[in-house]
Amino acid sequence: MWLLKYSRRLVLLHLLTLQLLWLDSAAAKKDKPEISSYKLDNAPSSFFYFDDSNVILLHDREASFVHRSEDAGKTWAKVDIQDGHPMDIWRHPHDNKKAYIMGRGSTHWHTNDQGETWKDFEIPNARPSLFRPPFAFHAKDSDKVLIHGEICKIGGLIDCKETTFYTTNGFKDVGKLRENTRGCVFAHATSEFQTGDEDKDDDRIVCVTTGRISFNPREHRLAVSDNYFDDEHEPLLERDRTVQGIINIAVVKKYLVAAARAPNTDELAMYVTDDASIWHRAIFPSDSRLKEDAYTLLESTPYSIQVDVMTVDPPNPMGVLFTSNSNGTYFTKNIPYTNRNMHGIVDFEKVQGIQGVVLVNVVDNYKEVEGSFGREEKRLRSQISFDDGRTFKDLTAGGKTLHLHSVTEMNNIGRVFSSPAPGVVMGVGNTGKYLKDYEESDLYVSDDAGLTWTRALEEAHKYEFGDQGSILVAIYDEGPTDVLQYSLNHGQDWHEVDLPEDKIRAKTLTTTPDSTSMKFFLWGTQGGGSKTKHWVFSIDFEDMREDKCTEKDFERWTARVGEDGKASCVMGRKQFYKRRKADADCFIREKDFEEIEPDFETCKCTEEDFECDYNFVLSKDGKECVRDGPLPDPQGACKGGAKKYKASSGYRKIPGNVCEGGVHLEEEKERDCEDTLKPPVSGEINVERTAFPAKSFRSYFYLERAESSSESSKGGKDETVVMRTDRSDVYLSRDHGKTWDQILKGKEIKDIYPHPHFNDVCYFVGTDKTVDYTINRGDTFSSFEAPLEPTRDGNLPALGFHADYKDWLIWTGAAGCDKEGECHNNALYSTDRGGKWENLRRFVRKCEFIKEEGRGDKEKLVYCEQYKDEKLGGPLELQSSDNWFAKATVHFNNVVDFATMSEFIIVATRDQSDGDSLKVDASVDGQTFADALFPSNVNVPIQKAYTVLDSHTHAVFLHVTIGNQKDAEYGSIVKSNSNGTSYVLTLDRVNRNTPGYVDFEKMLGLEGVALVNVVANIDEAERGSGKKLKTMITHNDGAEWSLLRAPQKDSEGRAYECNTGHVPDCSLHLHGYTERRDPRDVFSSPSAVGLMMAVGNVGEYLTSKSEKTSDTFITRDGGVEWHAVKKGNYMWEYGDQGSIIVIVRDTVSTDEIFYSLDEGRTWTAYQFSNKKVHVAILSTVPSDNSRNFLLWGREDDSDSEIVTFNLDFTQIEERQRQCYLNEDDLNDPDSDYYVWEPSHPYQDNNCLFGHVAQYHRKYPDRNCYNGRSIQHLHKIAKNCECTRADFECDYNFEPAKDGSCKLVSGLEPPDHSRICKDDPDRISYFEPTGYRRVPLSTCEGGNELEQYESKEVPCRGHEKDFAEKHRGLSGFWLFVLGVLLPVGLASAVGYWVWRHWDGKFGRIRLGEQGSAFDKDRPWIRYPVMAVSGVVAVLAAVPFLVGSLWRGMTGLFGASGRRYTTRGSFARGRGDYAVVDEDELLGEDEDEEV
Repeated sequence: MWLLKYSRRLVLLHLLTLQLLWLDSAAAKKDKPEISSYKLDNAPSSFFYFDDSNVILLHDREASFVHRSEDAGKTWAKVDIQDGHPMDIWRHPHDNKKAYIMGRGSTHWHTNDQGETWKDFEIPNARPSLFRPPFAFHAKDSDKVLIHGEICKIGGLIDCKETTFYTTNGFKDVGKLRENTRGCVFAHATSEFQTGDEDKDDDRIVCVTTGRISFNPREHRLAVSDNYFDDEHEPLLERDRTVQGIINIAVVKKYLVAAARAPNTDELAMYVTDDASIWHRAIFPSDSRLKEDAYTLLESTPYSIQVDVMTVDPPNPMGVLFTSNSNGTYFTKNIPYTNRNMHGIVDFEKVQGIQGVVLVNVVDNYKEVEGSFGREEKRLRSQISFDDGRTFKDLTAGGKTLHLHSVTEMNNIGRVFSSPAPGVVMGVGNTGKYLKDYEESDLYVSDDAGLTWTRALEEAHKYEFGDQGSILVAIYDEGPTDVLQYSLNHGQDWHEVDLPEDKIRAKTLTTTPDSTSMKFFLWGTQGGGSKTKHWVFSIDFEDMREDKCTEKDFERWTARVGEDGKASCVMGRKQFYKRRKADADCFIREKDFEEIEPDFETCKCTEEDFECDYNFVLSKDGKECVRDGPLPDPQGACKGGAKKYKASSGYRKIPGNVCEGGVHLEEEKERDCEDTLKPPVSGEINVERTAFPAKSFRSYFYLERAESSSESSKGGKDETVVMRTDRSDVYLSRDHGKTWDQILKGKEIKDIYPHPHFNDVCYFVGTDKTVDYTINRGDTFSSFEAPLEPTRDGNLPALGFHADYKDWLIWTGAAGCDKEGECHNNALYSTDRGGKWENLRRFVRKCEFIKEEGRGDKEKLVYCEQYKDEKLGGPLELQSSDNWFAKATVHFNNVVDFATMSEFIIVATRDQSDGDSLKVDASVDGQTFADALFPSNVNVPIQKAYTVLDSHTHAVFLHVTIGNQKDAEYGSIVKSNSNGTSYVLTLDRVNRNTPGYVDFEKMLGLEGVALVNVVANIDEAERGSGKKLKTMITHNDGAEWSLLRAPQKDSEGRAYECNTGHVPDCSLHLHGYTERRDPRDVFSSPSAVGLMMAVGNVGEYLTSKSEKTSDTFITRDGGVEWHAVKKGNYMWEYGDQGSIIVIVRDTVSTDEIFYSLDEGRTWTAYQFSNKKVHVAILSTVPSDNSRNFLLWGREDDSDSEIVTFNLDFTQIEERQRQCYLNEDDLNDPDSDYYVWEPSHPYQDNNCLFGHVAQYHRKYPDRNCYNGRSIQHLHKIAKNCECTRADFECDYNFEPAKDGSCKLVSGLEPPDHSRICKDDPDRISYFEPTGYRRVPLSTCEGGNELEQYESKEVPCRGHEKDFAEKHRGLSGFWLFVLGVLLPVGLASAVGYWVWRHWDGKFGRIRLGEQGSAFDKDRPWIRYPVMAVSGVVAVLAAVPFLVGSLWRGMTGLFGASGRRYTTRGSFARGRGDYAVVDEDELLGEDEDEEV
């Protein structure tokens, strides 16, 4: 009985227990998600999840707090960082435990436990970089981090040096990696990238760095190190050449990509490596080019890079999608007319986790958009690909075409369409012909990776995926709402749940990055303006369903299907996922946030599994792989008379492809041994003669392809020349004058305007208002009608160009010319290449774009000289505007003229207090001007002239005209400090001519070398007896000058009549710029380092330039030693960077040229014609890197034809092999280059400017060609101890007879105490010693004359501090602070800009015309002070701006306008500006070539 009762009690107890358990379960299973809210004080500036967790970090920049939540946003706590001022937060991309808080100074914080605890770390004396992300991470070892910072001096205004730091132990220690970086990455920045060497994977770092002695972006380079830059090397990117102009690097999947640019083009070159050792240039189809700021590296695959290249410029940009082969070298076109926005973002997204599925948006009305310049609205269509972009098709929903808003319109964070949820994708869009506005769209969903779609919800919604696709969440996105919607069956059905607060405007809806969580995070706002409230919500689905999915709730889903609905193959395999069924009543509930991994099945090989092998490319129709050049001979298989050999079929299986069986395209095939041979060479110079029906050439220009261009990478075959004859016919050659085609037939062309900043662009102005132009070097032409006839001012160009936007133009046209005395200039502008014109300013002299680096965001900045009150003959006002003169600023009321030099704008005005004095002002920001005050006792009359000469050594040379009596003009050259604010005398009695041009020329490519001619008989010359000139040279940028030592013997081996050992009476003298008929005949070339050629004579003075008295000379060591070349006057050109030199007789008819292949040591005659030809011009491409030359002239027996002769040296036997350069091993016996160190002739060592510079030079006797431009500067071998040569005389000091610097009598030394006023915290300063360091010098220690015996003095008010500390700045920084800073902020910014950017060149001559002046006036001897700019690294020579827009020199003596270096001549750059009230340029409408 007891047993029975006990058993019943057990049964009842068991039933009760089951009932309670059932009740608990029913209570736990909720019918909606739990939502909690939290109010923030301010809008979050950034936030993120730690991957595989519910921990969120949120940054409130306004309140300077970081918040942390451990439960997906339900509760929050402030992160405790003592005295911290967080500027930003960063998550480690490869370690879900680590994150970083960047402070505003040098202190920052890191966490190793998802923000639970924080530790600070210091970046010594540095702040985060303003130019790039602060961190670069290592994919394998999360303790290794690179930090990009800036070390700034003097308050951060003058010198901010970008520096990269590193840690290898998780910020326990931080060390300096390298200075002067422009971004660094670990090679192993992604898990896919492998170098093939485990040690290199661990520590290889690649950086973009500045040039060896220059901060010019054109000289930025790559540096690679495997030991944290204890040592480094520069990788070979282009065959066996390093490449300059690197602008960026990035790691994409298994590829490291670098982009490079060259000057005067917007085209880029892309270099790719998959091991950080061997690089290849990426080759795009010939009709596609990479443009600066116009290509986007897209999310790529482990076996290819995908790039979108912009083909239509903003404001309505479009692009073309390309996919590379497996090593990233060859790209093929996928789909054209892709949609992109102004920021380079492309409507492109891969469906996450599914191989081969890509969604893009394309522009349907691309034809209308292409020529509309933003006026035509784009009509977009959505396309999807299931085979990695090979083919595309429409999206469909219910049988209708569907279009979706994509990446260019980001309305949430993270991916737009997909997540790791297998196959489930969502998007906002509409059905119909085109994509409509976002507010007219609905929410669509697909659970088969985009194959089919259904409308999920009406109206646009933000959306997110959770629990691997089991949960879809959406919130209304067209306005405020208090409802959240969700679906638990792949979007088939939706449910609503109320938010706990009043209506909010949703800003962000997100969850964990892998979408495995059942919790979501929402941020929204209430109200607006100052009353805006910020709410964050935690949305938790954990308690909605009890069941965890079991095996029966899953399906084996085919990730990708073909047209037949069956599983398709990508990279040799099919992809399947195990995923939850849509109708399963369960959650996956992966507690450890585990992601679903796919299953694969191997496929049989098809043609799609192969790509072109090395030395093969796709045919034009894309159907087969064809060979690209000769094939290699495998191990001598073709020796001994063999005719056949086994070699590559042209195909190889894509690396990583796992297909098996099927087709075998990679099997070797039998090939002819002839395929391994290069085409036979003639061994001789080839000549092509072309005759033109005309009497003279009027102008010609080279449109040279930059080395970053795609065609340059294929051997540089394109060498375009455009030419105009006296009959106004225009001809174009694409092969350097071998063949010519007449273009623009039937049109009378008055002027040719090559774009000075974009080599591919050229304008042709007709005699009417029609302007034709090309943007692709003559491939196609378009035209526009100018708003007015071109200006009638022969000294001004009709067209002005913007440095950055090639479609922005200024037209200066003549108006009112039908009335006598009413003819004036009006300026108009266009931003669409002449499609539409708007008025800029009336009654102007000229208007110019002033868009230079350092102008901030004022890209529309324009300066105009306008007649006051629009009255001709009145004073000129200098006005500026950055909004097309909707609002103007008047800077000066009585302007002589203005010009730009580097980042400076230099303005010459009449001094208001003294109408006979000249006033100079300068600006670096285009808004604020600083006075250039002359010494108080120097009064410069307006009729005197100043010529600003060019310099690339961080100092400006200014020629001050002293005597201007006709035919007896001369002056003094003064030199500036490093920012152009203070000038000192460097040489007097320097020759100039009546138009104001100076015998001054810098040597190109070599720092600090310049030549001048000085007047030796000033008194006699002013009495009318004629000048006697001597040539002098400096090797240290003007600190010291000397006569040129003459060669011992002439070109025929005879001794000269005078004693060459007595230099004062017997030296070499050269005809300079003032006598130059063709201003392109500069002495040197930047690509032929150390070489100069000139015409002159040996004797006491320079004689007349005649065949009897003049000879031709050459130097190979930068002007130290000269050699006679030929008797008589010759023109010369350098080719192949100096490995070929061609000379031809000047002023005398000839039928032969001479050429040298050994830097002028030996010369070979070559007859180019069977008739005598009067050669007017010998030319080649501006870079001097071609093996083709062009002679321009007229045959003696013809007066109705002019001729050109192309001389092609590519076939000569001595130039068939490309020279080999081993940058890493200078002693490599196979290298064709040696290291050359320039030297000063009066120094025992090779120290110039305080360092020993080493340059690459080809061995003269090596029979090879240079090819791609060499980075001639190898390195700075060392810094030297300071000597007298590193210093020049300070302001108000002048050289004494013993070489020391003495204070000018009656003048005061510079007041260095001003440093204390400019820097109140300064404790002391140094008194001047009379010396200042040459700006380019890097010397260290030794005889530092700027500090030598200098007294240190306390600043007023800091006497006690001085007594305690008793130390101050070095003399160099004393000078910088005491002399430079009085110019104000403008100068500081200017120097900083120089460190980070480059600018264009310019020269300006201020004032002219007047009576002779007493040579003993103060300005003859005393330094003057002015303001100019820091000139960029590339040098130029004097240039008359008027020549920019007309012809060259007259073929038979007619006067022509002048040009600068061959680069700027060929491009028509106005680099030497002459400023003159009286317009001394004169008429030249009939000038000829």
